Amino acid sequence: MKEERKTSETDIKLSLNIRGTGNYKFDTQIPFFEHMLSHVSKHGLLDIDLWLRGDIEIDCHHSVEDTAILLGSTLHKQLGDKAGIRRYGHYTLPMDEVLTTVAVDLGGRYYYKYTGPELAGKFGIYDAELSLEFLQKFALNAKMNLHVHVHYGENRHHIHESIFKAFGKALRMAIEIDPAAGGAIPSTKGVLE
Repeated sequence: MKEERKTSETDIKLSLNIRGTGNYKFDTQIPFFEHMLSHVSKHGLLDIDLWLRGDIEIDCHHSVEDTAILLGSTLHKQLGDKAGIRRYGHYTLPMDEVLTTVAVDLGGRYYYKYTGPELAGKFGIYDAELSLEFLQKFALNAKMNLHVHVHYGENRHHIHESIFKAFGKALRMAIEIDPAAGGAIPSTKGVLE
């Protein structure tokens, strides 16, 4: 599915396949952001082709935020009525000295919670706290619950990688088709929005 978002701050072209194999192609001018997105793609088995131009002469905030908005809303569209999916996903991921758990619910209601060390500093032109902005806006626009808990860790790079890898793994589990469900919508209400 191809989608675009253009504002006075960003211009984004996105192709997303939620039933992919983890192929990705990025052209964002923000190397660390591409590095983190590659983990979501590879571990979530999402095919992502992303072209992004934003006002990075100011900072990367608008670029990261608007990408999350577009990715989340496109994921939500591709899930349709969510018939047959597992709906829930969770993953605890070790990354050297770091341990991170991510849990998701694609039930159609938004909630986001991060617990763990403060994400501060920079990776090149990327402000570390933008990772939390990305996750929050992704969850909001995908209409999902997203809980991220970094149990412990020291290396800033490892902490970020563990979050994005675990997010990809948990997302993959939640969007998988459950063969035992027989195509049913995973809710006693009979509908997920």
